[in-house]
Amino acid sequence: MSEISDYLPGRLGRNEATLETDERADPRIIQALVAAGGLAPGLDEIDPEATYEECLAYCAAFEDAAAEGNALLSANLPALESVDTATEIIGGVDGNQIQLYIHRPRKREGRVPCIVHIHGGGMVLMGATDPMFVRWRGALADLGLVIIGVEFRNGGGRLGNHPFPAGLNDCASAVQWVNLNRDALGISTIVISGESGGGNLSLATALKANQEGWIDQIDGVYACCPYICGQYGDPPKTLLSLDENDGYMLSCRQMAALVKVYDPTNEHGTNPLAWPYHAQGTDLEGLPPHVISVNELDPLRDEGLTYYRKLLYAGVSAFGRTVHGTPHAGDMGYPDITPEIYRDTLASIHGFISAL
Repeated sequence: MSEISDYLPGRLGRNEATLETDERADPRIIQALVAAGGLAPGLDEIDPEATYEECLAYCAAFEDAAAEGNALLSANLPALESVDTATEIIGGVDGNQIQLYIHRPRKREGRVPCIVHIHGGGMVLMGATDPMFVRWRGALADLGLVIIGVEFRNGGGRLGNHPFPAGLNDCASAVQWVNLNRDALGISTIVISGESGGGNLSLATALKANQEGWIDQIDGVYACCPYICGQYGDPPKTLLSLDENDGYMLSCRQMAALVKVYDPTNEHGTNPLAWPYHAQGTDLEGLPPHVISVNELDPLRDEGLTYYRKLLYAGVSAFGRTVHGTPHAGDMGYPDITPEIYRDTLASIHGFISAL
């Protein structure tokens, strides 16, 4: 008789398993990843014991490695005749300036829902002008929504170096500016949404608003594949996906190093505003409706699902969603390769905000 481990998924059953060999993975995504050479081709994985300075250098190298792929994506962005774009510069609470990227449906009647979109990148990488996020905002606006992308201060990379809580403060400032300008923007409800690090900041912004007494400005939160645990050097045993899918696009070693960029001294390791996974009932009570969407083959899957369950126990209206066959952010990363998966997540977000 086979060992029970033979029946366990991913690296729980076979320590040598990879995303490319996992039979659960959508083969179209695997082919695309292999052809591209990964997220940051040629970049070696960083040691989790690296110094803060080495981690900052890794962030810069990651963005450089991704630049060629971004250039190709930018050249192939679809033209959307249905969407108008504009920019706005607002003041942040730290005396800084924050760039907002506004996408509006060209034809609309009356007020329409608004999404404040917070891009991914572990709060330390990438930017709102990266083509993946530009296309995502445009696709959402094409559904009749106003989308406002926030260029918050990153912990590292070209928009760094600004550790926690700089990025969170910028996201909070953006939401409050949008709320004050509902009439000028022609919007009704406001939902915060983001993926990965943007999922963290979406959840954390709502927690911050709840803590500070302005949660009524936020009508809902839709977090995709949120990066919210922060304890990747010594993962909680209950988060099985951190073992099961370790190395599937993301690794615990890599994420442990990036945590240092966001919180260099680790003084905020269990602060829910830095790492929402650690929120408790009193932090969550009174929050607006949430959707937590995760990817089946993502190391981060179970921390998102744990947060979803915490919301339910705190009496918050919440819905959990798992996108099968996909790695981290795989439902929004391959619009031309898995278009039906891409459209389904767009439809889920649109349906959520339209029902509020």
